[in-house]
Amino acid sequence: QVQLVESGGGLVQAGGSLGLSCVASGGTFSSFTMAWFRQAPGKDREFVAGITSFGRKSSNTDSVKGRFAISRDNGVNTVYLQMNSLGPEDTAVYYCAAERTYTIIAPTDAGKYDYWGQGTQVTVSS
Repeated sequence: QVQLVESGGGLVQAGGSLGLSCVASGGTFSSFTMAWFRQAPGKDREFVAGITSFGRKSSNTDSVKGRFAISRDNGVNTVYLQMNSLGPEDTAVYYCAAERTYTIIAPTDAGKYDYWGQGTQVTVSS
């Protein structure tokens, strides 16, 4: 059974930065497509960024506008999300997700992912 555990959320002032981590266990991490999603109160879960097993990166350019960067380290079974120039609109619970089927680009549909973390809260104050 694959488990994903996020960390790194918290409270930050507008304009600040945060780095999130997601550690995977119980599966072949290097073969997974990984992604970050977020969900704000009253809103649908939204794709933030993804990275395939061979390192192809993609992001929700409308929402993150080049401010966020995803990366992975297969040696420690971890995917990261570096978030810069944060604004109150970035306040949400951030989730890590894993897709075990090979993909050429990370799906933006949350329903495509097989495993999810419990989420970590990010709050940006104005």
